[in-house]
Amino acid sequence: MYKKIISVMTALVLAMTIFAGCSSSSNSSTTSEDMSTMDFVLSMGLGINLGNTMECSGFTKETVREYETAWGSPVITERIIQGYADMGFGVVRIPVAWSNMMAEDYTINADYLARVQEIVGWVLDAGMKCIVNIHWDGGWWENFSTDKETCMEKYKSIWTQLSEAFKDYSLDLMFESLNEEGCWDDIWNRYGHSTEGKEEAYALLGEINQTFVDIVRASGGNNELRHLLIAGYATDAELTCDEMFVLPDDPAGRYAISIHYYTPSTFAVIDEDASWGEARTTWGTDEDYYELEKYMDLIYDTYIANGIPVIIGEYGCTTSNKMPDQIRNYLTAVCEAAYVRGMCPVLWDTTGTHYDRSSCEFYDMEIIEAFDEIKTLDRMVESTYTEEAA
Repeated sequence: MYKKIISVMTALVLAMTIFAGCSSSSNSSTTSEDMSTMDFVLSMGLGINLGNTMECSGFTKETVREYETAWGSPVITERIIQGYADMGFGVVRIPVAWSNMMAEDYTINADYLARVQEIVGWVLDAGMKCIVNIHWDGGWWENFSTDKETCMEKYKSIWTQLSEAFKDYSLDLMFESLNEEGCWDDIWNRYGHSTEGKEEAYALLGEINQTFVDIVRASGGNNELRHLLIAGYATDAELTCDEMFVLPDDPAGRYAISIHYYTPSTFAVIDEDASWGEARTTWGTDEDYYELEKYMDLIYDTYIANGIPVIIGEYGCTTSNKMPDQIRNYLTAVCEAAYVRGMCPVLWDTTGTHYDRSSCEFYDMEIIEAFDEIKTLDRMVESTYTEEAA
């Protein structure tokens, strides 16, 4: 049984220093400045990912538009982003591959950065929160285990540049340290029936996350108080709730933990049989609900109950070879289980999956109706933020 991580409650420490000029050219909102990160996460409601768009990578293209559309997305427009708000979402997560068109000295391409900033601006202008990360990004993350010095140099360069570029944006913009690549099977493999290398693997992720916090906090501007999202180990529920997961030292105490949920993988991840599992077309047995509740309770008991907020940065399922009611049952069950426990569930979505980027509505509007009902449910964590405190 995993031991609970005992928080020193730094996640609830609210630095009350008020900044003048917390707005960017894209958004004048400053309300997130007055919130603890727990309240900030609660205020998000439900979220959605702009998937398979700005994180397209692993090949060489000449222009930003070619990368943006490489995996099937149309060019993103303000109308598409506004559609997320119209569907009732409170936060958009923008996965990004910053290595695209990057110079040899790790300088981020100016056009690529400007395009991400434009999309971030549309999200904030629509009244939503925004999360920006470094995603899979061509897979260079796996080299941390064999060439940490080079990888850390690149990592530091990226976050130094991003911290500078976004430091005057409103605190409705959140930074995420990395995606789900914070795990190294060549150091420790969870399926290897051994703990050899486990402490080293967890320590490496802890060092990366601490570097992220240090860079952002030292960059000035609104980054001194910006809410941060810290990637869990492989963003896996069990592995992130393990006692070896290292929480960062953050002087502002303003961070949440990122966990992804694709369980069971035979339903959520694959739509045809694979070497490691037989694809499921249905979900919703008593055993399925028990498994969902077990993991959500584990996350709640480890973090939320100890004052540390959690964002389910990705959850979802493939839609091929599944009936709409089965997809709907799974998505709404996961969403509700996370939401009522005070987490923000952020749906993984790509072009042609759930949200139609042409009509700017969901293909299955019954999902949106169910999401709207979920947002009326009582939560196990109460917000301490009031508009009067702003």
